[in-house]
Amino acid sequence: MADWKTHATFDGPIVMIGFGSIGTGTLPLILRHIAFDRADMVIVDPSDAHRHIAEENGVRFLQEAITRENYREVLAPLLTAGGRKGFCVNLSVDVSSVAIMELCMELDCLYVDTVAEPWLGYYTDSSLSVSQRSNYALRESVLELKRRKPTGSTAISCSGANPGMVSWLVKQAMINLADDLGVAYEHPESREEWGKLARRLGVKGIHIAERDTQRARDPRPFEVFVNTWSVEGFIAEGVQPAELGWGTHEKALPPDGRTHDYGSGAAIYLMRPGAGTKVRSWTPTAKAQHGFLITHNESITIADYFTVREDGEAVYRPTCHYAYHPCNDAVLSLNEMAGRQWQPQTDWVILDEKDIVDGIDELGVLLYGHSKNAYWYGSQLSIEEARRLAPYQNATGLQVTSAVLAGMIWALENPREAVVEADEMDYRRCLEIQRPYLGPVKGYYTDWNPLVDRGALFPEDIDAEDPWQFRNVIVR
Repeated sequence: MADWKTHATFDGPIVMIGFGSIGTGTLPLILRHIAFDRADMVIVDPSDAHRHIAEENGVRFLQEAITRENYREVLAPLLTAGGRKGFCVNLSVDVSSVAIMELCMELDCLYVDTVAEPWLGYYTDSSLSVSQRSNYALRESVLELKRRKPTGSTAISCSGANPGMVSWLVKQAMINLADDLGVAYEHPESREEWGKLARRLGVKGIHIAERDTQRARDPRPFEVFVNTWSVEGFIAEGVQPAELGWGTHEKALPPDGRTHDYGSGAAIYLMRPGAGTKVRSWTPTAKAQHGFLITHNESITIADYFTVREDGEAVYRPTCHYAYHPCNDAVLSLNEMAGRQWQPQTDWVILDEKDIVDGIDELGVLLYGHSKNAYWYGSQLSIEEARRLAPYQNATGLQVTSAVLAGMIWALENPREAVVEADEMDYRRCLEIQRPYLGPVKGYYTDWNPLVDRGALFPEDIDAEDPWQFRNVIVR
């Protein structure tokens, strides 16, 4: 413990909402890297399954469900204990991120989360349109708060692995690509400058390309959803519509593609769940693979951040979406759930560091369409290294929890930034904090594109002129 660097000091209360796989993994990182009085921290969760971890670390545990009706009553006294200004670390499910974020800003407290989460029931509310059940809509609610409260205490939206870390990886990958292409540039300092650099580099799009190869010691039981991170979170985003940032190079919407009639206009959605939609992508270990087009906040924020506008019109925007191949047990679980018409299994298991025998979580960004074809840059963290680095988590979890830590440190160093998205943070500082927990962080060029080896057995409806059209990427 003495070898770990203390990044910041905090003398107010720390309130963590949610103590599942990510919360339990985040706790030791906070204790390592932030100097504070443990008596000032409280963890709030409706389940006491991990209470012992909190108490073993000298942290108070409050068994309580945070709801639309009680969140102010429960959280306000905790965040202002002793007349001080606290820090809320929101790692919960079914708790509105915007509601808690706004409360924290009213109390002049700091805030960070890993996802723009709604209140319980939002994802399956049939009275809402498909557009209203999207991550696009959830992000727009965050932006609306940003417009209403342009100044105040820092509230970071979506500082996990993805969303979060991947936005920082995109910027570093852009710099690496510019250096390798010999493109002269001054380091971008604004979103406009980043967009212009991406346009100059010829980046048509970005996949958040992930392959989880972690294997469980025991075979997956029938009717049990097995995953390496939050099952509730994965199911929730899996039954949302498939979404993607929509690039200006794309020639036509997919047949089931729809646009939103409000907001930034940076993304589209498909009339099908993300867990039922596959796309072609590439990661260094698996090479060519099919991943799920799971909706994620970063698919929208990255596309929006790198948009170049002239006279109010978008003249450049990269296509951006998640291309996720989870661990094999999770793939089997999704297939089973699809057969049940997307009704979740009656039981679920999150594989922890004791359940996994080997494997890595290879999480990075694939920048494609430029003169070197495609470039993947990211983390290749193994379960063995995750065990060595930190307790209570596997490789997938550590990529998330270290990003939460980076968000906390950045907020403590920049406490008056109001509502902030991960794309707006200092990527160099955030990756500096995270890097000790990411295993090998490497870049790979590949000649692969979505048309490689296509049409050998059956004719396909493809765009042969431009391999990187989404029409070629989606699996039909």
